[in-house]
Amino acid sequence: MTSPIKENGSVWLARGLETALAAIVGVVLALMLALVLLAVVLRYVFGTGLIGTEDLGIWLNVALISLAAPLAMSGPLAMRLDLPLGPRTQSISRVVADAVSLIAAFVLAFGSARVVALIGGASPTLGVPEWVRFAVTGTGGALIAVILVLRRIGERQFPSLAVSAGLAGLISLACLRMNLATALPASAAIALFAAIGLIAAAPLAHAFLAAALVAMPFGGNLAPETMVTTAVSGMSHFLLLAIPFFLLTGTALSASGAAAHLVAFAASLVGHRRGGLAQTVLATGTLFSGASGSSVANAVFSATTFQPELTRRGYPPARAGAIIAASSVLDNVIPPSIAFLILAAATDLSVGKLLVGGLFAGLVMAASLAIAIHLTTRDQPGGERASPGERKRTFLAAVPAFGLGIIVVVGIRIGIVTTTEAAALAAAYTLALAAFSKTRRTPLFSIFRQTAVEAAAIGLLIGSAGPFAFQLAIDGVAGMLSSAAGALGGSPAAILAFCVAVLLAAGLVLDIGAAILLFGPLLLPLAAGAGLDPIAFGVIVVTTLMIGGLTPPVGMLVLVVGGVATIPAAALFRAVLPYLAALVSAVALICAFTLLI
Repeated sequence: MTSPIKENGSVWLARGLETALAAIVGVVLALMLALVLLAVVLRYVFGTGLIGTEDLGIWLNVALISLAAPLAMSGPLAMRLDLPLGPRTQSISRVVADAVSLIAAFVLAFGSARVVALIGGASPTLGVPEWVRFAVTGTGGALIAVILVLRRIGERQFPSLAVSAGLAGLISLACLRMNLATALPASAAIALFAAIGLIAAAPLAHAFLAAALVAMPFGGNLAPETMVTTAVSGMSHFLLLAIPFFLLTGTALSASGAAAHLVAFAASLVGHRRGGLAQTVLATGTLFSGASGSSVANAVFSATTFQPELTRRGYPPARAGAIIAASSVLDNVIPPSIAFLILAAATDLSVGKLLVGGLFAGLVMAASLAIAIHLTTRDQPGGERASPGERKRTFLAAVPAFGLGIIVVVGIRIGIVTTTEAAALAAAYTLALAAFSKTRRTPLFSIFRQTAVEAAAIGLLIGSAGPFAFQLAIDGVAGMLSSAAGALGGSPAAILAFCVAVLLAAGLVLDIGAAILLFGPLLLPLAAGAGLDPIAFGVIVVTTLMIGGLTPPVGMLVLVVGGVATIPAAALFRAVLPYLAALVSAVALICAFTLLI
């Protein structure tokens, strides 16, 4: 048996490695931000630029995702499905989940090593050998395995770790050597095995990568090296740099105290109405969505800020959590929206036009939720009506936060700056607010470290969905969907109803980012062929999939709020039904408007 000294040493080593990685990725994120801000200054002030800025930014983003991936195995953005299981079942689930993560680590490490051995040439703008980017990705995969093993040793989980490692090794070896004759399409095999990994509470990105390998014997067309190149290609878009920058914006805004001013202003507007505190939660979510762009981030913020006060005021805990979860939907709809950034990267739609459409859709959804809250909080009187002077005071205090809307929406829509540049400027703006804030307690570099880990979780999910999307294309799933839609008739209303049904079904089992990457490119040509406006349809894709954040079994927003507020997921899923109905009604209104334009 391993001695306590060695066990404590493994814990110390794991924490030391994680601390070092967190510092490295924090520096990488700071370099990315500095690079884009320098490019903005050179472009708009001096009318010049730097050769290779975009390529360097992409390479840094890939390095950020790869090196922070081991740190993103836990936390709300890891997209784990934590089901209420008994002790024995939970032990089995952990073994399977760890095996899935180890297989994913093998795909990244082994596949990258194969690419490094085969690839040649250098970046034409940077002069750096192309294999460097894949070497960093392979290093990230190896570190996933190392940190996972060290964590389990520190937890004294030796038998389960041995079983997980053995299972992962046997499956990986078998998948590389076996060939099974079956009628099951490879994409269906990926979906099935990814679902098994998700049910076992493995991170969704790990489940996708492991499932792509497990699908090889069933006719999968992707070898590990192809999986890695597909994943890295999915992460290699300059537009995706906006994701860590928008996350940085939201984190810095909270640290600066400006988010608290938004809460005060929202309370002055609606706090006096019936269910005033619940309406304040919704109004805050609507205002805060203009900063974070992440529904999960707002769910964590609101659950921490409002849940205790709502329950103290007499709201049943499940209803309070349901209101918070439903209000958090707006963050990925009202700009800036990370979901729209992912959709634009996957489909080449205009980000600016999507954000404007998202603003309209978000306000419709907010109005629907306000009505639902009014109807479900009849026993909750409002507070005192704020005076005009108090409203003016809270508005002026919140003005610095409103400046983000001008930078992001106006700047992008008018075309003054690109989406990535606007995100970098918004991040710089909120970092300045945090730097000069008298109430800030979080060190600025901690903001960079935290954001880098959150961005890596999203970035790895984007990359890991690439092999699945590629296999869907090979299996002709787009043609199958087109045939199924054709059987319902070719009218725009029928096609739109079919697409919404597919998206609602996808939202039941997939995180919104993965669902956008998989179904956006499949359904958009179908909708465009029926004469639907592509931008309006893109807005429907995001709004419909966001509803999946509230539906079982993978209602991510419900699970996040339940985890923060310690409320059983089953109770939250029941309590969220009225607000879910309101959001479905809002999507129906948006669809009706789309058919009219």
